[in-house]
Amino acid sequence: MLTHRPDDDIALLIARTRALNTNQIATFNLPSHPAIVAQARQHTTTQLTTWNLTDTTFTTELIVSELVTNAIRYGHPPIQLRLIHHNHTLTTEVSDTSNTTPHMRRARTYDEGGRGLLLIGQLAQRWGTRHTPTGKTVWTEQTLTPN
Repeated sequence: MLTHRPDDDIALLIARTRALNTNQIATFNLPSHPAIVAQARQHTTTQLTTWNLTDTTFTTELIVSELVTNAIRYGHPPIQLRLIHHNHTLTTEVSDTSNTTPHMRRARTYDEGGRGLLLIGQLAQRWGTRHTPTGKTVWTEQTLTPN
């Protein structure tokens, strides 16, 4: 920005997005039923095998299990699982139509739940929530080691 015209408040913003190939994205629409969590893990395993990312299967299955379970338990259908493989990052997204933002809570010793987001925070490099016009998406990022 030029400093010789401080009364000029016009700025130009240029943004560039990256287009991904369709083979870098896998999308699965899931019914809102607890039994679907196992199928979501299977979809994940199959897709990671296709992408030759089998070394991340265990961790990604845990992340998918927690995110899908939370969407079923606290969200509203429809539920969508999306996996994105771009360079050295694997992004896992689970979307539902609830606007409620998930938050970490401190589970007591005998609580049956309340540890899912803490586990996700330990397994993923980053995680967060993105609100959309129709609900929210909870996402995680895992850094992949080059082969």
